[in-house]
Amino acid sequence: MAREGIIFFLPFLIIAIVFFYIFNKQPNMTFIYLGVISFTFACMLILFFRDPERKIPEDEDLVVSPADGRVMNIERTGDRIVVSVFMSIFDVHINRIPVTGQVERLNYRPGKFKAAYKKSASDINERFEIEIKTDKGNVTVYQIAGILARRVVCRLKKGQFVAKGDRFGLIRFGSRVDLFLPITSQVDVKKGQKVTGGETVIGRLI
Repeated sequence: MAREGIIFFLPFLIIAIVFFYIFNKQPNMTFIYLGVISFTFACMLILFFRDPERKIPEDEDLVVSPADGRVMNIERTGDRIVVSVFMSIFDVHINRIPVTGQVERLNYRPGKFKAAYKKSASDINERFEIEIKTDKGNVTVYQIAGILARRVVCRLKKGQFVAKGDRFGLIRFGSRVDLFLPITSQVDVKKGQKVTGGETVIGRLI
């Protein structure tokens, strides 16, 4: 479980324990129902903030998905290829480093909380921009907030060395991640494809 989820999980667990304790002292089915509801929410939060281990591909030129979700769009813009991954509330929320390299730029941009599936969300929504320098060109990741995702978490520091598949943050309760690759890159995924963060190969740096 991601540590950022603990502050959401613990209150519901404590409330559930309190209701069960009250029922033990004063039997009333209302306390049981309230306890079960609170405990159910606690279990759902464990699911939302789950942090499973992943098998990272070893080839250093491969680019892995920075998030769990579905490929929403693949587009060539100027000198870059943009691969957008939409994360639902049922996907793992942890974001992972797509390539091995050095963090060259970190930029937080406040913004709106429009639907993440809209193309304009990449420009107007709250987001964190992470640019990673590699020997074969720079790769950039946008963590984009959405309607339900009201908090983007990035744990990186400028100048930090990162390895492909490393955990670097999360977006609470789903949203979208945009991956910007050099125009010469090979892309191996298709629009609509389901991807797994840290495991699914998005493409190759050439």
